[in-house]
Amino acid sequence: MIVIGSGIAGAATAYHLARRGAEVVVVDSERPGMATAAGAGIVSPWTSRRSGAEYRLAARAAAYYPELVARLAEDGQRDTSYEVIGGMVVSADEDELADARRRAETRAQREPTAGEVRRLDPAQARELFPPLAPELGAVHVSGAARVDGRRFREALLAAAAVRGAEHRTGRAELTGRGARVDGDPLDADAVVVAAGAWSTELLAPLIDLEVSPQRGQISHFELPGIDTTRWPVVLPVSSHYLLAFPGSRVVAGATRETGSGFDHRVTAAGQREVLEHALAVAPGLADATLLETRVGFRPASADGAPLLGPVPGHPRLLLATGFGPAGLNIAPYAGSLVAALALGEEPAIAVDEFGPGRFATR
Repeated sequence: MIVIGSGIAGAATAYHLARRGAEVVVVDSERPGMATAAGAGIVSPWTSRRSGAEYRLAARAAAYYPELVARLAEDGQRDTSYEVIGGMVVSADEDELADARRRAETRAQREPTAGEVRRLDPAQARELFPPLAPELGAVHVSGAARVDGRRFREALLAAAAVRGAEHRTGRAELTGRGARVDGDPLDADAVVVAAGAWSTELLAPLIDLEVSPQRGQISHFELPGIDTTRWPVVLPVSSHYLLAFPGSRVVAGATRETGSGFDHRVTAAGQREVLEHALAVAPGLADATLLETRVGFRPASADGAPLLGPVPGHPRLLLATGFGPAGLNIAPYAGSLVAALALGEEPAIAVDEFGPGRFATR
């Protein structure tokens, strides 16, 4: 089996294939801007506005995380960074908070992984995340989790290597028998393309994927001397967020820059957007040290949904891409589904609604 791409989707697919005993070669050209390398992940689908099949996939993915973390530990990878620390939807608008609470409570009744849902007044919210603006109340969901994309990817690839997977660096091209890596042929029973925003270029001779790069700029702050280990994820009613990690680190993001192409720069406008949103929600971060701003290209599909499964007319060529901003929530589980398909098995849940065939073939 060949897996093209070693971001979170490719790493997860390779690990699940290798764990099932398949011979796996992971190929990646390691271009700058891999979304996984820039991302700090929030696993909290119960607070999102996703619905239908996309929500069901995200909820199953969230429930799968503890199982996957346990399997990685069996393969010697305990430093995954995944941790359940709770999350808060924050707002000064009572109607917004009431809506968020109803949505989370309804979902928590069906999804035990969500944990307990409770309403917090501004003082209670600031007890959990001290830099918050004093007017913000919150809806707290105890099952929300955080994950560092870099560390989780490294754990998946290391565990895949333990199971015999090989990792090659080079530019891949598809062939009728598998792929070429920097011109060298590599035959395989199946190929999984998990090359993120670069998947469109790779598949261009076969299908119009309509997956394009969406630049995300995400900033990391340090609060010297402050223990941020147990601070919850903060989710304003917008696309921006805050989450904390051990080491007095707080992450704020992120821009969603459609039409950016592969322009791998921190821009003045992007940095301003991140800072304005972060300080509006958490003015207590004003004196934090700005450590770095990372840039990643999310693979954004035209309809916002992932692409999972075989390319029409090419049953041994499968896709795992198009996750947009939800990659660190969904892709580890999606990798298990695509691995099952590559092995000729039925996946744990049907992925027909996410099939690449919904886009026009050439």
